[in-house]
Amino acid sequence: MARKNKKARQEELQSVIASNPFITDEALARSFQVSVQTVRLDRLELSIPEHRERIKHVAKERLDEVKALPIEEVIGEVIDLHLDHEAISMLEITEDHVFSRNGIARGHYLFAQANSLAVAVINDELALTMRSSLEFNRQVLLGERIIAKAVVTKKTERKTYVTVTSRVQGEEVFQGEFVMYRSHAASVSE
Repeated sequence: MARKNKKARQEELQSVIASNPFITDEALARSFQVSVQTVRLDRLELSIPEHRERIKHVAKERLDEVKALPIEEVIGEVIDLHLDHEAISMLEITEDHVFSRNGIARGHYLFAQANSLAVAVINDELALTMRSSLEFNRQVLLGERIIAKAVVTKKTERKTYVTVTSRVQGEEVFQGEFVMYRSHAASVSE
């Protein structure tokens, strides 16, 4: 595949970032078969902010206010939240998250990201995990980014059922089914 000229590459870069603001410079560089530095220079010329700033911008536009716990207590960065419907968070796996001998993420971080997202999606001041069923599908490694999506699947008066699926580059690495207790009765007609 031949490389595109600068103008064509920059036009496509704008389009790719507009459709997926969470894509990293590294992924863009691989996609366009150029260096990360070239992608950064293209972004600068096009006045496209860096990855973290794009995520913060999208998050500010899309977030409802988390009620069940302080936002800083959610494991990972919440990038989308619609209370009692769905939520998305992102967790970058750093050296703090892995076993030092093999660079594999400790499972409790994947669980903590999913569980805290299941709490965050609840539209109540108090939400507690009553039960969970977990499935780890593959190891997550140092440097990988986990995108977790929580979806409310059912509500009863005091319980909310939430499915959380975590992915790394589109590949499912974890799934959890959570039954959450809420202190106030839910509107089950939603």
